[in-house]
Amino acid sequence: MGCSVNRLDGSSLAVERSYRGPVGTCVGFDLDMTLIDPRPGMVEAMNALADESGFPFDGEHFAANLGPPLDHVLRDFGAPVERIPALVARFRQIYPEIVIPRTVALPGAAEALEAVRRVGARSLVVTGKYARNADLHVQALGWTVDTLVGELWSTEKAAALTRHDAHVFVGDHVGDVRGALAAGAVAVGVTTGPCDRAQLLDAGAHVVLDSLTEFPAWLAEHRDVGFRRDGARGPAR
Repeated sequence: MGCSVNRLDGSSLAVERSYRGPVGTCVGFDLDMTLIDPRPGMVEAMNALADESGFPFDGEHFAANLGPPLDHVLRDFGAPVERIPALVARFRQIYPEIVIPRTVALPGAAEALEAVRRVGARSLVVTGKYARNADLHVQALGWTVDTLVGELWSTEKAAALTRHDAHVFVGDHVGDVRGALAAGAVAVGVTTGPCDRAQLLDAGAHVVLDSLTEFPAWLAEHRDVGFRRDGARGPAR
């Protein structure tokens, strides 16, 4: 399915997909370590960037802590501030060849997206990843996603969640929980990423699942109850 690319809030890249079907609630998902596991490719891509640039980037550490924006990661690795834009651009350039073919869907991901569609809702992916590369993952896995928004992290995700009227957001990182709460959405955590159950709950998650394999049942249980934008239960829309 084709898509068009445009800017969201002047800085983030949104990949808009056409949606045909019932207009219901919108359910949002993070990408890395929520829907997909890109870690093997991330290790190789970051190590390749280290070899090219001469900077001591650690692919294993990077892949084990996915979530924060790439420019933050490179800064924390000690890259000079003035070099970071070029390093980010190079990483994005090598990404499709290295990371996409080494990425797999996490258990239950396809079924979670299908569950959203089955209840007549729209699916939204909001990720800190460069949107064009994020969309390549969606295409490679053959998924149907109604809207994909990239380059948003933590509470920045609230802008996309609010814009697309997402009442639920699912993610593996405390940053995802904060984004959901900032948008007044239900924060559903999954323990497939770097944050454990206690960390997700401490950040304010309303519910924490072991993986997306549990999500279709959770969604079916709550679809008739509905949620208000403040995360509390209310009449179904």
